[in-house]
Amino acid sequence: MRRFIIFCLILSTTVLGSCKKFLAEYSQDEMRPGSTEDLTALMNGDAYPYNAPIDNFDLLTDDVQSNGLAVVNNAQVSSYVTPYMNGTAIFKFDPTMFDSNNTIPPGANLYQTCYSKIKGCNVIMDYLPNVAGTEQAKNAIVGQCLFLRAYYYLKLVTTYCQPYSGLGVNPETSLGLPLVLSSEVRDGGLSRPTLKQTYDQIEKDLLQATSLLKANYVPSSPYRVGATVANALLSRFYLYRGLDSDGDKVISSANAVLAERNTLTALSTFFTPTGAFSRTGIFDPGNTEVLWIYGSNLQNDRTYFPALLTGATPPYTVSTSLSTLYEQGPGTTNYGDLRYQMYFNTYTNGGTFLYFTAKSTQNSVSGTRGFRLSEVYLNRTEALINRFIKSGNTADRTQALADLNYLRSNRYDTRNTAYSPIAITDGAALYTFYQQERRRELALEDGHRWQDIKRWRQSVTHVYKSADGASTTYTLPENSLLYALPIPFTALATNVDLVQNPR
Repeated sequence: MRRFIIFCLILSTTVLGSCKKFLAEYSQDEMRPGSTEDLTALMNGDAYPYNAPIDNFDLLTDDVQSNGLAVVNNAQVSSYVTPYMNGTAIFKFDPTMFDSNNTIPPGANLYQTCYSKIKGCNVIMDYLPNVAGTEQAKNAIVGQCLFLRAYYYLKLVTTYCQPYSGLGVNPETSLGLPLVLSSEVRDGGLSRPTLKQTYDQIEKDLLQATSLLKANYVPSSPYRVGATVANALLSRFYLYRGLDSDGDKVISSANAVLAERNTLTALSTFFTPTGAFSRTGIFDPGNTEVLWIYGSNLQNDRTYFPALLTGATPPYTVSTSLSTLYEQGPGTTNYGDLRYQMYFNTYTNGGTFLYFTAKSTQNSVSGTRGFRLSEVYLNRTEALINRFIKSGNTADRTQALADLNYLRSNRYDTRNTAYSPIAITDGAALYTFYQQERRRELALEDGHRWQDIKRWRQSVTHVYKSADGASTTYTLPENSLLYALPIPFTALATNVDLVQNPR
């Protein structure tokens, strides 16, 4: 029992309540995780990111606009005040957004959330030799934990570090993030290794996870990860790293996924026999294109998007620059791009406008994060277009167009109007169209837009509306120091060797 008490003390630094669950399930003579089944239960609750507060940082992007603080009957809408204030520092690109002078909004302390989960992964892997179980069962646990650790580190490094292939960034000298690879308690703080060392560790974990999961584990639901999801994450990893040699690796990883799963869901199938459009979330666990789901339901997240008050424009909404990217049809017999109908909630105030994500429904138990096949197709498409631009190989352009047209044909209203394929021959024009298509498909989902802005070296301009209605323009220039967000003051206070990002 002493071993289990020590185990609980270590794990309690990750998620409180884990040991209570075990104490409720075991008698006084059995109060310790003695089997791989026990550790699997702990892993599912404490290593997986379900209900973990993780911000998408959409307020940093051009997908969200500021509308100020609504006034009704000469009074500010009280329920809008906190969400409005939560988003102010982030939306204004304030370099002190995560300093002690600002309140860090729920979910925006990604540093704390991810490192807590990384500790959970390490504790479970370190304790694995102490439990009974087959080698297959143990390898399945290690594979999942390595995948999750890599996933959290990729979240961290793409949030708090400069883009690996960013202009003027030298991965051999640029700062990465502390690598915590075991549960062993150590004295002192943890310094920041190089960006290359951080990415190398993520790649190592992912490759090992993919091999172990392929040989030892088949997930029972989209709430668990297997080799297919690991390959999907590899395609994202290589796309984000962006080395010249990574393009082929993006394609190879995506091909491995699509060899197993390749069917997208046609949004036109969400029409009922009466012609109504059922806005079931695209992240519904029964959706065939969903590979992995995690996170709390963003329908219930009021951090920046409060419950609507009739006639009062909410403080932050989908930007006009995003909403106008969707091609709308002439009427109810042809809605055009159905993502406009399905991917967003709406609000009405002198017209109907897009509000925030509807990729999960109000009553869904799932979140709007993880992996869908559409991302895998898009990752492959980007790599193919880049390779076509460099080599002129028309087979790459043909496949990229096929991927784009397959995605779009499943997104348009085809009840009465056939989808019209795109046929772009110029490489630069095709790449620009692809960038817009990626933005349309992955809007307000898992932080994709913020990552794309950084790796594509784009600037963002925001018009911030203050509570009194005054407008001020703020611009995040391309290659900004804020591509690496400030490390939260809470992390700096607990790690004396942690160095803040330049800003």
